[in-house]
Amino acid sequence: MLKTYLAPAKINLCLHVLGKRADGYHELAMLMQRISLYDRIGLRLSSKPGITIRCAGLDLQPNQENIAARAARALLDAAGVKSGVEIEIDKQIPVAAGLGGGSSNAATVLMGLNEMLGLGLGNQALRKIAVILGADVPFFIFGRPAWATGIGDVLEEVVGLPRVWYVLVNPGIAVSTAWVYGNLRLTSPRPDLKIPRFSGAPQEAVAVLHNDLERVTIPRHPQIGEVKEVLLAAGASGALMSGSGSSVFGVFTNQADALRAAQSPGLKRDWKVFVVQPVQGVGTISV
Repeated sequence: MLKTYLAPAKINLCLHVLGKRADGYHELAMLMQRISLYDRIGLRLSSKPGITIRCAGLDLQPNQENIAARAARALLDAAGVKSGVEIEIDKQIPVAAGLGGGSSNAATVLMGLNEMLGLGLGNQALRKIAVILGADVPFFIFGRPAWATGIGDVLEEVVGLPRVWYVLVNPGIAVSTAWVYGNLRLTSPRPDLKIPRFSGAPQEAVAVLHNDLERVTIPRHPQIGEVKEVLLAAGASGALMSGSGSSVFGVFTNQADALRAAQSPGLKRDWKVFVVQPVQGVGTISV
């Protein structure tokens, strides 16, 4: 039987690059939040060993696996389970867009298979598997707004974030995260930042908006800066590029203003526009 789960996207309300580590990774401090834009992940257990994956538009070479398939294999190996798994992905989250779609898919596969196989692995155990797959994957298992440090894998819950609405715009540009970090020039090491505190006031979401990667991505892709300008002109109280780009979100205090802004004539026809809000709750979202 096929069981379907929703894999949410994420945005970075702030992204600070503190310095470069000896292992080549960057030390980060980020505020991350899941949003109500989802890929649909279908999982089916099979008596035939092996992992098969189907996704419209996904072109995998022979013996090549994407991150969702690697997640399934990692969980089966860790649990010593010989079942086969069929994965069907309906992609709605833009790819290479700063929204963590691949990482969310991997986390959803881990949590979904844990549930379907009755393995009983807790959040911490799943996150230990997840970090091997990618730095953002543990966040989606953590399942709450988080202050992420280290390479993004050290997570602390953030409470009191305001219940705002976001207009999310993707201009159709694929941005390489590796290229962005490879071209980031750090002037000097920065001290650790403290976890922000919130009381739920909408303006607090705008006050923290910051992304060090904009200074690399926007000069290379000026359309991202154009999206920010359009969202601010449409009434957003703040706008920011998410992750390494290319998606941009604008902050709105209510749904009506967000829906109105999503119809702004300044938004180009070939841009993808979504009106979303924060995702609540922990664990898998099954449908």
